[in-house]
Amino acid sequence: MNYLAIFLAYLVGAIPFGLLLGKAAGIDVRTSGSRNIGATNVTRLAGKKFGAVTLLFDAAKGLLPMVVAQAAGARWQTVLLCGAAALVGHCYPVYLRFRGGKGVATALGVFLFLDIVAVAGGIAVFGMAVALSGYVSLGSLLAALTVSALVWIRHGLGDYFFLALFVTALIWLKHHENIGRLMRGQEKSFKKKKGIAG
Repeated sequence: MNYLAIFLAYLVGAIPFGLLLGKAAGIDVRTSGSRNIGATNVTRLAGKKFGAVTLLFDAAKGLLPMVVAQAAGARWQTVLLCGAAALVGHCYPVYLRFRGGKGVATALGVFLFLDIVAVAGGIAVFGMAVALSGYVSLGSLLAALTVSALVWIRHGLGDYFFLALFVTALIWLKHHENIGRLMRGQEKSFKKKKGIAG
């Protein structure tokens, strides 16, 4: 197992693109909105253009370390662990004293490497959940569960599924405050306010 590759994947995942792009727009996303460095908060504070770029870069953090590790001939377990390490880096970045994002966009990159069909199913569920409820957080949580379920159905209880399950569990863990607000009926909804909430 190549521990250096896994460590480098963590460092790549820890790059706070949302924070950097927010500062490029003249905003510190850690002090406004949800105070999260992810694409949803960047979109809310800096607009759709900056939010879309944040989403793209954060997803790339999950996908590219796995692609590079595979291209370099790393063992399959190392490739999968690079994806897990990149997600951990995003959620707990050393550069920001381990206070990172909620992992959805970076998880998207990892999921794309695992199974694009499962991702398509997850995106469909996300879209329906957000359209019906107005809650981006709920859509993200349900989408992660959907991808894990589809990976299980399509690949069985193997390495793919266990990585997908880890990714989903970390997303749910990072959304614990959102889950609490959803249960109390206090979560922000884009149907109640203009803009994106989550």
